Amino acid sequence: MLCAAALVNAQAYKGKGDVKGQVGLSLQSGGTGINVSTDFGLGENISLGLSATYLLAADNYAYGFGYATDDADFTDRFDLKARFNANLGNVFKLDPKMDIYPGLDLGLRNFGAHVGFRYFFTDGFGVYGEAGAPIAKYDTTVSGVGLYNNQFVFNVGASFNL
Repeated sequence: MLCAAALVNAQAYKGKGDVKGQVGLSLQSGGTGINVSTDFGLGENISLGLSATYLLAADNYAYGFGYATDDADFTDRFDLKARFNANLGNVFKLDPKMDIYPGLDLGLRNFGAHVGFRYFFTDGFGVYGEAGAPIAKYDTTVSGVGLYNNQFVFNVGASFNL
């Protein structure tokens, strides 16, 4: 009975001082990889964080990029972003185990936006899904492998309280 009560206490976002870590699969046109992110709660509904993505599989021909897969080097496959989230689960009066968080990110390749959803099963473990897209690309003529990490992306995986 005590264990069940502890499991019911899970919260997706606790406010100031909350720290989340996420590890998941990153899916985008022409590539799949791993995404790792962290968010630090600064206030009741605001968090800042970092996100890093590395594409493990890059299939250029299937998506018409016109480059051989070997042309995608580390700098083409990697991206790092600083992120700002508005954690709105309590604003929408969602169950405390759930959080919805739209946000902005500033990365090595673009300025973009994302929206995500977290659901926590226990106080320490949950799942997340997140979609993001660039608003302004640093290079407006980007093509070929330069499109990696510079287009619509969907991340899904595990979320942890740290």
